[in-house]
Amino acid sequence: MGRVAGSFGVRGWLKVAPYSAEVDALAAHPAWWLKGRDGEWRELAVEETKVHGAQLLAKLAGVEDREAALALKGAVLAVAREALAEPGAGRYYWSDLIGLDVVNARGERLGTLRAMYTNGAHDVAEVVAERARLLPWVPAVVRRVDLAARRAEVEWEADW
Repeated sequence: MGRVAGSFGVRGWLKVAPYSAEVDALAAHPAWWLKGRDGEWRELAVEETKVHGAQLLAKLAGVEDREAALALKGAVLAVAREALAEPGAGRYYWSDLIGLDVVNARGERLGTLRAMYTNGAHDVAEVVAERARLLPWVPAVVRRVDLAARRAEVEWEADW
């Protein structure tokens, strides 16, 4: 749902870059899971948050000073799946899209959706088969998503 971008001040506050356009979406959760440089996930209680432009400032339990906050820089943030609301029609959590089989309108398989990114303007899907492709994840390209069938149909030619 985001990543730790750095520290803020000297009392252990974190600058968080959320993956959502809704900057305060993480603020609603009382605990976050952090995946650090060691690859291990750990749960930390959220003590306080504040919206700061396009970032979220957060004070987490056990992170008491600037050095502890800086040690978390680059950590990936997540929340428990059961804590998330169901997305609305035509909206998806990125984690649900990973692993989808991607085909074009002609039924040609383009590959497997390996990752999702944002470029600031829109979301981008990384689709991998014999080569990697970056597809804009916008309504003009994404025609249909069937999570039950683990398949996405896109308007994209195989030779693009």
